[in-house]
Amino acid sequence: MDCVAGYSLYVDLIAPLVADKPTLRSGMMKEVERVEAAITTACGGTSCALVSSGDPGIYAMAGLVFETCKIKNIPVVPPGSPAAGGMDGLALVVEVIPGIPALCAGAALLGAPLTHDFAVVSLSDLLTPWDVIAERLEAAARADFVIVIYNPKSKKRDWQLGKARKIILAHRDPETPVGIVTGAMRQNQEVRVVPLQALGEAPVGMQTTLFVGSRSSIRYLDFMFTPRGYSGKYAIG
Repeated sequence: MDCVAGYSLYVDLIAPLVADKPTLRSGMMKEVERVEAAITTACGGTSCALVSSGDPGIYAMAGLVFETCKIKNIPVVPPGSPAAGGMDGLALVVEVIPGIPALCAGAALLGAPLTHDFAVVSLSDLLTPWDVIAERLEAAARADFVIVIYNPKSKKRDWQLGKARKIILAHRDPETPVGIVTGAMRQNQEVRVVPLQALGEAPVGMQTTLFVGSRSSIRYLDFMFTPRGYSGKYAIG
C-alpha cells in the first residue's frame, strides 16, 4: 500500500508497519471524512489501506466504503477484475481483508461462550435509534441467544447498559453468566465473569465487549462456555 488511512489511535498502534508511508488520520466521529479521503486517494491512482480495529466488516469501515461508493456512483470491483483501474476512469478495486473481531478475541479469552447460536447488538444509539436497539435486544433475549454486546457504555452514553440489562433479565435467570472482556489482546486486557444481576456494578467502557449467556451457558472455574448439546446425545465420561 502507498498510503494508510485510519483513526489516529489505530494508525499509532501499527506504526512499525506503516513506517514512512503517508497517512490520512482523523479523530472520533470523523468516519465519513476519513472514508471519503481514502476513496479520493485511491481514485487518484494511489493505493490506500483503510484500517479498522477488529474486522473491517463488523461495526467498522468496510460498509461505509461501499455505502459511499454507491451514493457517489463510483463503480467498484474485487481484486483481479478486468474492469479495475481507478486512474483511467474504470472501476475502483476494493478488497476487504478479514481481521479478528472483538467477539472472537473476547470469546477465546473467556473460553467458549459462542459455541451455540448467538446474536450481536451494539448499544450505541449514535446511528441507530434506541427503540430499534431495544427491540433487537428483546427479540434476542426472548429467543435465548447468547448475546454479544458492543459499545456498552461511554462517557456520554451511560444509561443504555442499564436498560439493556433490564430487558434481558426479563428472560434470563439473574445468575446467568456474563463475560466481560476489556481491551482484548491489548496491554490493558481485563477478563472477568459476573452474574447478570451484578452487571451494573462492573466497570465497562468503549473497549469492552459483553457476552451474556443463554439459559444453557455455564461458568466453569474461570471460564465460560455454552454447550452445543453433545452431552445430551452422546455418552461423555
